Order: sequence, then structure tokens, then C-alpha cells
Amino acid sequence: MMCLTAHPDDESGAFGGALLMAHNKGVETTVICLTEGAAGSFRGKATSSEELALLRRDEFAAAAKLLNITHSEVLDYPDGKLDQQNFYELTRVLVEKVRRYRPQVVLTFGGDGGVNLHRDHTIISLAATAAFHWAGREQLFPEAGAPYASQKLYYANTPFVSVYNSNEGANAAVVPWSLTLDLDKWKDRKIEAFKMHTTQHGVIERVRDFIDKHMDYERYLLAAVRNPRPLAADDALFAGVIED
Repeated sequence: MMCLTAHPDDESGAFGGALLMAHNKGVETTVICLTEGAAGSFRGKATSSEELALLRRDEFAAAAKLLNITHSEVLDYPDGKLDQQNFYELTRVLVEKVRRYRPQVVLTFGGDGGVNLHRDHTIISLAATAAFHWAGREQLFPEAGAPYASQKLYYANTPFVSVYNSNEGANAAVVPWSLTLDLDKWKDRKIEAFKMHTTQHGVIERVRDFIDKHMDYERYLLAAVRNPRPLAADDALFAGVIED
């Protein structure tokens, strides 16, 4: 399983339960994070963007260890400016990651931008979606490795929107969900991993009421599947997945 994210802490706050549950079933998990999160509104004790980037890389590594992630990587795209990057080149990078790690299932954000409607989340959604489909096509990016077609693509959903210092999420259209994961015993470990991002404790405090109310579950929309089926028939992340 591969999780494609924009910032350190996304892997824990949005996808931590799915990653833990997959590892528990013996699945190799990979997280590719595009930015170091150096433009974050919450900066902990960092006195510069460079220091914040180093701190957030360390936090990501600690959270990845707690989530038992098999492969984890932070790239160096500019935080808050993914919408200004060359989309074709960004997709090529993600295609190379898909072909290298060969995930059967890919997780990413929806085009709405996730819980905080972040434009970086929207761009990773668009690029990850293109990479999911293009990685299996041999005529695209032949220099990026042998073609590999993943089997399922999911978008993360949250039943609430919380935009920092804004109420613009009040009437936003958001990605629905087709699959609900009951985190059960994995909830506390997911929250523990989220808290490893100590520079972002301000984020955690800001959404604490939402966490208490909604963190028992993770919700996903099945966005693409190799063998089409009604959404109602999809009852697990790896349902219908075959060995390849």
C-alpha cells in the first residue's frame, strides 16, 4: 500500500489508521511526502523555515516508526506552492515511486483539499490520481521504470472541515465516503503518531474537539479500481485485490 501526501503529519492525521491496519495484516506500506512543511502556520520552537524543515523531517521519521511504515520518504517540493510546480514533472516523480514500490492500493487526499481544504492537498490528489493511472501505461514516462498498474485508488474523507482563521469551509463541497474503517485498538496509536509532530501541537489543540468526536474511524472513497464493482460491494481496502 502506498500513501501519497503533501506534509509531514498528513500520514498520521489522515491515514494513520489505514497504515497501521495494513501493517498488522503483513502488508508493506510506503509513504511519500512531497514537502518538508516549512511554511506551516504552527512552527513550535523553530526560529527559521530551515530549522522547521529539519524538525518536521525528524518528526515524520518518528511517526513513521510508530506507524510501522516500511518505506517513508520526504521530498523537497516547496510547502504551500505545489500549485506552482510543473504538473507533468511532479506526476513523473510519483509514477517512478509507484513503479518502484508497486503498491496494489494507493491512498491520497481528495480534490477538495481534505480537512483544511489545503491547496497542496488538492495538488497531491490530482498528481497522485494521474500517477495511479499513468504508471501502468508503457508509453508514458518510459524512463521512470517498468510499467505497473495499481489495483485500487482511495481518497481520504473527513466528516468535518476546519480551515485555519477562516470559515470558508462552512459551505464547501467535500469528498464523500464509500468505506469506513473502525480503528478500534489502532485509534490510540494513530493519535500517538500524530502527537509525534510536536511542532504541530497547535494544530492538534485547534481541532481537539473534532478528534475526540471523529477519530474512531477513517473514511475513504473508492475512486478507481481495476475490476469495477458497485461501491456498496467494497467493504475493505484490499477487497478484490489479487496477487501480482
